[in-house]
Amino acid sequence: MTYVILGSCVLDTACLDACPVDCIRPRPGDPDFQVAEMLYIDPASCVNCNACREACPIDAIQSERSLPGDMHAYPAINAGYFDHVHE
Repeated sequence: MTYVILGSCVLDTACLDACPVDCIRPRPGDPDFQVAEMLYIDPASCVNCNACREACPIDAIQSERSLPGDMHAYPAINAGYFDHVHE
């Protein structure tokens, strides 16, 4: 199980500072931060600590297990962002 960021993300960076393993991207300063629609959690790096979820000011981060049926695409969306990193 991992956490995922949903489409309601507003690019608030509170979750970035809260993450102890630095698995949320893009970060300010990354080339794609200014054009990103949302932030993404790397499922290969996430340690399921819940820190990002607690820090998110708009509840845009949820446990993969607790996603309602209409949001089951978000684990793949988050993982897809990191496909080029893990090749």
